[in-house]
Amino acid sequence: MNKTCIVIAGPTAVGKTAVAIQLARHFNTSIISADSRQCYKELNIGVAKPSLQQLEAVPHYFINSHSIQETVTAVGFEKYALSAAEKLFETHDIILMVGGTGLYMKAFCEGLDEIPAVDEKIRKNIISQYEEKGIEWLLSEIEKEDALFFTEGEIKNPQRLMRALEVVQSTGRSIVQFQTGNKSKRPFDIQKILLNVPREQLYGRINTRVDQMMQEGLMNEVRSLLPFKDLNALQTVGYRELFSHLAEEISLEEATDNIKKNTRHYAKRQLTWFKNDAAFTECTPELEAILSVLKFNS
Repeated sequence: MNKTCIVIAGPTAVGKTAVAIQLARHFNTSIISADSRQCYKELNIGVAKPSLQQLEAVPHYFINSHSIQETVTAVGFEKYALSAAEKLFETHDIILMVGGTGLYMKAFCEGLDEIPAVDEKIRKNIISQYEEKGIEWLLSEIEKEDALFFTEGEIKNPQRLMRALEVVQSTGRSIVQFQTGNKSKRPFDIQKILLNVPREQLYGRINTRVDQMMQEGLMNEVRSLLPFKDLNALQTVGYRELFSHLAEEISLEEATDNIKKNTRHYAKRQLTWFKNDAAFTECTPELEAILSVLKFNS
């Protein structure tokens, strides 16, 4: 059998962590996390990081690996994860990648187009302007400065709009011109599994998880991070809403409801991303279900 990475993806709260631990123990292997927020040491409750017991049960990579004051990108993750995979394949035939950040998984599986670094002052100015003036301002700027992206790009997504604007302002070229679509060939096999459950069940899990996070002390975690609230790492569901509450902009009840609503919206976007990749095989978050769809003798 060729060296194989099993990629386990799915929306938040679907049950990836628990079943991934079971799968890793079944194959006696390690997990590379593909979560753009669990890598931060300072974030815990709000990002549903695996428990200490789970981290002790199975070796994890890209968990608690960075500080919120570091810049972490998909390109950086690609390099980190490929290096970890190379090391793990020295002693394992099978390794796992588990998470919900689709762009990170795409970077690992097929690479990303090389886009020049952007000016940090430009990035911060765009974020500031967007927060003050909203998506209509972003659309107007993109239409003026990057007509190509305005015509071909994902213009309903503010993150994509800000990314396109910072690239054109930093390089003078449209981000579309850097997107070649060429896929890198990896020296190992990749099998992609998408975990999913009925929508009503997923939304129920999300609501329950948010209530549990609040009971476990998410408010105290967010309060301790107030001095860093403008960092990119904290522009995250579960933190933004409670920062608004601490600024006395909304009530605690409204903040909690907003976390649930925004998490549901995020889960929907995650599923849309993964379902657009035909290489994923969909199944329920159970060890037996995953083993039954793997394309080798498990």
